[in-house]
Amino acid sequence: MKKILFFLLFSVSLMAQKTEIIDLSKSIKDNKNSIRNFTVIDQRPNKEIGSIIFHKDQVNIAFEKDAVTDLKDWFYKNNTVRGNEDFVLLLENIEITEEKKEKYSIGKLNFRASTFIKKEDGYHFIYRKDTVAAISSLKTPYLAQSLSKKITVIFTDLLKSSYQKTPWEFSVSESDLPNYTSLLKDKLDILKTAELKEGVYKDYYSFFTHNPEPEYTLLTNNKGIVTKAVKADDKKAIRYFYAFVHNGIPYKNIPVGYTEIFKDENGLFIEATKTDLFPENSTSAVSIGAAAGGLVGGVIGAVVDISFGNKKRTNNGYQVYIDPFTGHYILPEDFGKSK
Repeated sequence: MKKILFFLLFSVSLMAQKTEIIDLSKSIKDNKNSIRNFTVIDQRPNKEIGSIIFHKDQVNIAFEKDAVTDLKDWFYKNNTVRGNEDFVLLLENIEITEEKKEKYSIGKLNFRASTFIKKEDGYHFIYRKDTVAAISSLKTPYLAQSLSKKITVIFTDLLKSSYQKTPWEFSVSESDLPNYTSLLKDKLDILKTAELKEGVYKDYYSFFTHNPEPEYTLLTNNKGIVTKAVKADDKKAIRYFYAFVHNGIPYKNIPVGYTEIFKDENGLFIEATKTDLFPENSTSAVSIGAAAGGLVGGVIGAVVDISFGNKKRTNNGYQVYIDPFTGHYILPEDFGKSK
């Protein structure tokens, strides 16, 4: 009798578990046809992704076969023409959790994966996605399906973005891949030097590797605000660059102007509010820029008189760190809340 009861309970348990398969059907074609081999390294300690409860049923989110097989099949299906490069996708974390509220649930996705080009001297970093997404059941009751689609969208964006980027000049060995973040950070000159190179930096990689655009000089208006970078007959508004260094102080362009970059033991950061980084409309930014620089889309300087380093600051914004591997902001959990 006990055996029969156990069998019935086990059968009910199985019936209450469903699976939402990650649908890898979006196009991830490499238009340059540059890739010869596509390798997936799954270094996640836990290969299970997670589950969501839907109408008392447990819905597991999973790959159809496994991450390595499905991702490789997806790539080769979309890329039948081969190139010369050995492309590597490193899976670091894909985890779904559910936070139960009184009348609803929040499904959370933690995702981190990176791409590399494998060469004779090791693995050269290209790009990564390190992100958190949250979906409320108040917006959709189908949390498992929505989170599964989110995983596909992030993978698609990671791969398509990687095709367009230049691999880093630094490399790491295969055995060092689990520690590539700290190893590559140690090679970034901007995090170690005390004396910065004057000039403009076209993107986050050139800034973190401390390589300004050659021969450009900075122009200021009569208020001392940097407005342009000049190289012979080439004049560009400063907003077209990722960052610049003026009088030994680094600045980063943001939607409402530019603001100083600071450094501490955790890396580089700016002090900004939600409105500074994500203005509700562009009208205010244009008005401020025009008033400060005399140009539509001109820039303003942050009113902070402090040098590159660890000194006390007076800004009331949040400390927003800059990810050296993507150039994206790492927003604090309470970002946007009143201080």
